[in-house]
Amino acid sequence: MHKLIVLYPHPADPEAFASYYEGTHLPLAAKLPGMLAWRYTLDVHAAAGDSPYFAIFEADFPDARTLGAALESPEGQAVSADVPNYAPPGTIVLDYEVKGG
Repeated sequence: MHKLIVLYPHPADPEAFASYYEGTHLPLAAKLPGMLAWRYTLDVHAAAGDSPYFAIFEADFPDARTLGAALESPEGQAVSADVPNYAPPGTIVLDYEVKGG
């Protein structure tokens, strides 16, 4: 399995971020071809102190090739093009192969 994670720092206007993210961006992301599952939270806490992140998005793909094809697809291009409309500076996108028991 391959995972895509997006870490969003605290936005200037949390309510506007949440409204746009849930109403516009997530419906676009949900259309990524080959995606097995996705989840997100707007309620991130740190083990100690304040969390540097406001929101986290996770998506599961069967493998890196499927993720790459999804990001290059028209749906993936629409998702990427939408990011500047809401994402705060410092947003981090990670992907990795999942290993473990």
